[in-house]
Amino acid sequence: MTAAISAVGLGRRYSRRWALHDCTVAVPLGCVVGLVGANGAGKSTLLNLAMGMVSPSVGSIEVLGGDPTDSRTLGRVGFVAQSTPLYESLSVGEHLHLGRALNRSWDDALATERIKRLGLDLSQRAGGLSGGQRAQLALTLAIGKRPDLLLLDEPVATLDPLARRHFQEDLMTLAVAGTTMVVSSHLLADIERICDYLIVMRGGVVALAGDVEELLADHKVLVGARCDARSLPTGQQVVQISHTRRQTTALVRSHGPANLDGWAVGNVGLEDLVLAYMSEPRIKEVAA
Repeated sequence: MTAAISAVGLGRRYSRRWALHDCTVAVPLGCVVGLVGANGAGKSTLLNLAMGMVSPSVGSIEVLGGDPTDSRTLGRVGFVAQSTPLYESLSVGEHLHLGRALNRSWDDALATERIKRLGLDLSQRAGGLSGGQRAQLALTLAIGKRPDLLLLDEPVATLDPLARRHFQEDLMTLAVAGTTMVVSSHLLADIERICDYLIVMRGGVVALAGDVEELLADHKVLVGARCDARSLPTGQQVVQISHTRRQTTALVRSHGPANLDGWAVGNVGLEDLVLAYMSEPRIKEVAA
C-alpha cells in the first residue's frame, strides 16, 4: 500500500448535478494534506466518499488499501465533519466514554489530557457547549481514536486564533507519530503552516495535486514585454496570464529547462498559486 486514499475516475452525482467527477488522485501515506477550493468545489464530497458515507456514482476509491465502508477500514479512520456532530444530550465525559467503548485503539490518556487542557467540564452536556467547544470535543474524539488516517472538514472554522495554533500543534504531534491527515480549509495561512502536500479542487475536479515544495519550485512568475501566451518560452504551461498596455505577467508551470532570456523570473507564494488554480478560467486575458 503506497497511498492513504486512492481514487480513480471517481465521481458522485446528486440528481443531475455532479458534485465530483473524473477524480483521480493518490494521497501519500504519512503526509499532512491541505485540501482547498471554493465552496461547492467537491471537497466535502471527496471526504464523505473516503469515509464511506456516500457511494460513488462512477469510479472507485480505496482508503488505507481497503473498502472505505468496511468496518476494519473505518476503525483506522478518524473524521470530523464540518457540522461537528455530537450527541446533544450527552455530557463531555459521556462522549469520552463512548469513544473508549467503541474504539479498540482509543488513547484515554490523550483524550482526557486534551479535555483537561482545554478546560472543558466533563459534566456539561454537548448541547450547552459553544461552537468552539463543540469543535474541540469533536476533534478530541477523532484524535483520541489514534487513527492511521484523520479527515478534517473545516476543523478550525469556529476556533479563535490561539485555539487554532494549539490545535495545529496537536496535529503536528500526530503527524510525527505517523498519522496521515487530510485537512479541508479556507485558511490558506494555516494550510501553508502545517501541510506538506496540496490538493486544489475546482468545479468538482482536482485542478492541482502534489508535494508543496515541488509545486512551488515548478511554478514561476514571468514578467516581460507584452505578448500573447503563444509567445512564451517553450515548455511553460500557462496557468494564468494578464496584461497591461506594455507588459505581460504570466504564472507558468515549467516542464523542463527553458530559455527565459528577456523575462524577469520570480517565485510564487502558496496563496497566489492556490488562487490561480481556483480561478475560472485558468488562463485569463485581463487588460489593465
